[in-house]
Amino acid sequence: MNRSDASIIIWIDADACPRVIKEIVFRASARLRLPVRLVANTDLSRSRTELVDTVQVAEGPDAADDYIATHASPRDLVITADIPLAARIVAGGGVALDPRGDLYTEENVGERLSLRNLLMELRQDGTVQGGPSSFGMTDRQRFASALDRLLTRMVRP
Repeated sequence: MNRSDASIIIWIDADACPRVIKEIVFRASARLRLPVRLVANTDLSRSRTELVDTVQVAEGPDAADDYIATHASPRDLVITADIPLAARIVAGGGVALDPRGDLYTEENVGERLSLRNLLMELRQDGTVQGGPSSFGMTDRQRFASALDRLLTRMVRP
């Protein structure tokens, strides 16, 4: 998949992205004729179509994040639940959206990163158990609405 100078690429941090979110993105991609690039350390070649490309990176906890942060441009959209990756994208002037429909911004990404780090420490200490709530229909709807609003704004000349 080649990038034209004016095109937006939708990047998906695909290792942990729910399949339903990918399907919502694929439909938006087809409707708007926007390329999608899935990045993961597993083989996603079955997802490849005319508009959907896959990149398989080496094993490692941050390999996909590093690839996306290096290759995504500020005019692209990155879909990720990984807050450190989102912080890198936002710091570089880019746009990042989480699979639950929350837009990462300069105003909120630092706070979200701090909270994530605190919760990780509390989980390691055994003070807090569990993780985020299960992904549900409300999350799916919030994501679809946020994606639609965001892409409408991004593709507007």
